[in-house]
Amino acid sequence: MQLILYSSFWCPDCREAKRFLDKHKIPYREIDIETTPGAADEVVRNTGKRSVPQFVIDGEWVQPYRVGKGFLYDEMAKRLGIAHR
Repeated sequence: MQLILYSSFWCPDCREAKRFLDKHKIPYREIDIETTPGAADEVVRNTGKRSVPQFVIDGEWVQPYRVGKGFLYDEMAKRLGIAHR
């Protein structure tokens, strides 16, 4: 599985997404939309909005959080095939 995380340094949900991935030892490549030229445009082009974090799992764009609900632990664990506690 290939996972790319689009994130930003100021984003608390992005930090939570990284903690989740690191805790479960899921390798990922991080792209910071603030420091990578064209990255924010790529997010908008694929999601219709400029919001992070965004996962790209084997080419499929997935938003791992919901506004007002935070990171979707159970949904992401299921999607990534891991047990979440």
